[in-house]
Amino acid sequence: MKYDFVLTLPPFTFAIKNSIKFVYDNAKRIYADAFVDASIHDDFIDFSVSITDGGGLRGLVKPQARFFCDDREPFKPLDFSQAYALLEWGMNWAVAAHEFSYVIIHSAVLAKDGKAVLFPAPPGSGKSTLTAYLSQNGWRLLSDEMALITPHTKTVTPFVRPICLKNNSIDLVKSWYPEQRFSSIARDTHKGDVVHMAPSKQALAANTETAEIVGVVFPNYKPETQLDIYQLNMVEAYMQLVDNAFNFIALGEPAFDTVTQLIENTKTFEIFYNDLQEVNAFLLEDVLT
Repeated sequence: MKYDFVLTLPPFTFAIKNSIKFVYDNAKRIYADAFVDASIHDDFIDFSVSITDGGGLRGLVKPQARFFCDDREPFKPLDFSQAYALLEWGMNWAVAAHEFSYVIIHSAVLAKDGKAVLFPAPPGSGKSTLTAYLSQNGWRLLSDEMALITPHTKTVTPFVRPICLKNNSIDLVKSWYPEQRFSSIARDTHKGDVVHMAPSKQALAANTETAEIVGVVFPNYKPETQLDIYQLNMVEAYMQLVDNAFNFIALGEPAFDTVTQLIENTKTFEIFYNDLQEVNAFLLEDVLT
């Protein structure tokens, strides 16, 4: 049986060919009004992807899920229970691998009063927990995973998607915001246990409103530390942003110019923290002003 659907997620629209019912159910729960049954959608599509069960004899013994984009399979098959997480990661890959209208940086993006802050960070830094907290405390979520920056500017375009929570942060964030919508859990992925938290209605309602980047903050969660703040020099900031840019080499000069403009015209920090309220206060007092 097919459970095909379309996700309208400005600036992109995804058509998903899908044979797994719980993927359909999770997407409908998480994306709400951005979710459209494929049978009633007849508009332009940016990306056509598919998520399927592995099938065959292997599927009888150890069911698997597979992701395809234009007949390419960028990932190895995963356990069937991880199918929805695989779809989310696959959509990220599709944009990062094929989109060249923006300089794309692996980063959370949140904004307040039209001013945006980027939060590039490696796994384990607490980025998504921080993103979830800020998105429920007066900040507008633009993205948990990637900043879409117009070349030669500081303008970032929203790509509003769910927040990917991992391991201990799952129960923590659920306890903070029990009224929010969460996907089913994907256990024992390469990132550990994973759950996706739906973006707020406010974020979805403003999913075409750009913002101007005023700061770049590299967060590092440390459970036994007070808030430590380090202002990065231009060389340090440049190298870290380039390390987090998906398409820097492919874009060449526009990417170089864009990253250079960012570090010359924004505040750049690395922080070590264990108190989210302290981080919020720091952002309001020292980054947005």
